[in-house]
Amino acid sequence: MDPHVTDQLHRRDLLKQALATGAGLAAAGALTPLPAIAESITAATAPDAVPERPAGAKTMKGVPFARHPVVRFAIVGTGLRGRSILSELLAIDGVKIVAVADIAPEKAARAVKMCTDAGQEAPAVYTNGERDYERLVQRDDIDYVYTATPWEWHVPVLLAALKAGKHCGAECPVGATLKDLWALVDASEQAQRHCMQLENCNYGYNEMLVNRLVHDGVLGEVLYGSAAYLHDLRAILFENRDEGLWRRAWHTKLDGNLYPTHGLGPVAWYMDLNAGDRMTYLVSMSTPERGLTLHREQTVKDRTDPKWREAYITGDLNSSLIMTAKGRNILLQHDVSNPRPYSRLNGVQGTKGVFEDYPARIYVEGQAGGERFGPIDRFKVTHEDPLWTRVGELARKKGGHGGMDFIMAYRLVECMREGLVPDMDVYDAASWSAPMPLSQMSVAKGSAPMPFPDFTRGAWQRAK
Repeated sequence: MDPHVTDQLHRRDLLKQALATGAGLAAAGALTPLPAIAESITAATAPDAVPERPAGAKTMKGVPFARHPVVRFAIVGTGLRGRSILSELLAIDGVKIVAVADIAPEKAARAVKMCTDAGQEAPAVYTNGERDYERLVQRDDIDYVYTATPWEWHVPVLLAALKAGKHCGAECPVGATLKDLWALVDASEQAQRHCMQLENCNYGYNEMLVNRLVHDGVLGEVLYGSAAYLHDLRAILFENRDEGLWRRAWHTKLDGNLYPTHGLGPVAWYMDLNAGDRMTYLVSMSTPERGLTLHREQTVKDRTDPKWREAYITGDLNSSLIMTAKGRNILLQHDVSNPRPYSRLNGVQGTKGVFEDYPARIYVEGQAGGERFGPIDRFKVTHEDPLWTRVGELARKKGGHGGMDFIMAYRLVECMREGLVPDMDVYDAASWSAPMPLSQMSVAKGSAPMPFPDFTRGAWQRAK
């Protein structure tokens, strides 16, 4: 096709997407308005552009925490997820909850009661509007700020914490635009404080076991990984509370992968991404949107409900292929709009064997029984991660999502108390979240390849 015609088609597609996005936002009614996300139109020309490092900033790769005999936390966002993580932290020795913030005083009160019921002093409460976290982060008795707010508030809270000299972390994705991801990288480097994507799936039992299998060479040289977030969230998205008040709005704004990190984080560890390899480009495509529209027709009977004025543009299933600097491939998928069993795919193929999850199964060349998948149980004795060996029993009793939430929180506290380098850093946070804007750009440009920024500014070449 004539390049001029192709370019016009790309601009037309982008304009249609922008118009649909605006219509969806204007009609959202009960949804919390989202900030404008027009980056796909302006940044798609050079998404891999690397800005100059700010004056005085230094890399955060390999930087250990200072030792903290007691780790003092503040929680911003005390809804379902915030209180879940709070429960994990309260079950760990050497943790003190200093402050909590939420726009809903009743939710903050529940968090305070959780602290006092656990034998701690009541934390300070910040409920004076949506930006009261800006007062919270100025306290001099906080070591780590954790935010479990709606996605659009992750970056503002993290930047405020870094500016105040605090380590910080967020739920996933850490940011929705390349501009915001670079802002977090620069702020972390300037403050010399860690900013982390606290990706709990990295700490799942199977994920940590497979990570050890990979690094012990059981599967040979890794060539390919599969990652996903495939989870029927239709009922949750249409609730008139909690995530239903904000998460559905993203489906009126972006056509791409809205939630890449749950599957990608573990595969990034298998492949040592940002520590000897890195993601170099992505191509992405989406199916038509059907699931949320059909669910609305089936469940929202009142035609005056504001939900009927929403326009959903996120394709039901988004599939992306990612290339790494070493030539390895990653399949990354997202679907929360269709009926299906839960899966993160969580697969890895090497030159000696393959692991696939959901259900967990493994094949290693030469094993008894021929070329058939077998259970992973035989590797649990030899390759169970030491974290699970040490605190797995407690994690399964106290922790959410099968215990991986507790393992994540425990490991963060352990690193801070012992002065260790954290398992994940701001570069992981940025690169694992980057498929969100990059997939949007690729889809809008007819599945054109979108290069990844090098958030490490070349430091990825140093092996961990």
